[in-house]
Amino acid sequence: MLNGAIAPMVFPSPHPLARHKLSLLRRQDTEPKKFRELIGELAMMLVYEATQDLPLQPETVQTPLTSTLGATMAEKVGLVPILRAGLGMVEGAWRLLPQAEVWHLGLYRDEKTLRPVEYYNKLPVSPRVQLCLILDPMLATGGSACAAVAVLKRWGVERIKFVGLIAAPEGIHTLHAEHPDVAIHVAAVDERLTTTADGFPAGFIWPGLGDAGDRQFGTGDPSPVHER
Repeated sequence: MLNGAIAPMVFPSPHPLARHKLSLLRRQDTEPKKFRELIGELAMMLVYEATQDLPLQPETVQTPLTSTLGATMAEKVGLVPILRAGLGMVEGAWRLLPQAEVWHLGLYRDEKTLRPVEYYNKLPVSPRVQLCLILDPMLATGGSACAAVAVLKRWGVERIKFVGLIAAPEGIHTLHAEHPDVAIHVAAVDERLTTTADGFPAGFIWPGLGDAGDRQFGTGDPSPVHER
């Protein structure tokens, strides 16, 4: 792997461009159009890193000059964006994996309990892929990620990875307490989650970048309090 794990199965990107683009995302004055562009660019970089262990199968390729030994992917990959914030990561991931299937999961976080609530699931009866990449910009409490992994495991997928922009230590701990086999690929691991003692809503990643869904789609309260 190009990126070393800071803990078992946790891989923050060491790439300078990832750090640069993440800094632009964090800025409060980054407008939704630019925010969406940056998420797509970072998603492509992170999926590249998350798929470096994909198995290959040999294939003979005819070049304009001669035949040579090449390779093609031996597994099918599924992209599973968690609605709605994960939608912004699909296009970047698709640029690298144009043949990937996309399956949507609708999960929202109850702001009182901070627990995930599933409201949409259109997975087919049986999986047609061997690897699923869960796409969600923020791994905060870890509740939505755990719920998504549980759904995919019940579906029958054996290899699952989480690809996001930022993770909080609490979210990493929660996800790996329930699913230690799921690798986590992010641009950065931040300090912690907010509490009411911070003067902000509880459960946001600190320093974070605010609500990734609201910032992509231009919704929500634009005040500094909300964007923390």
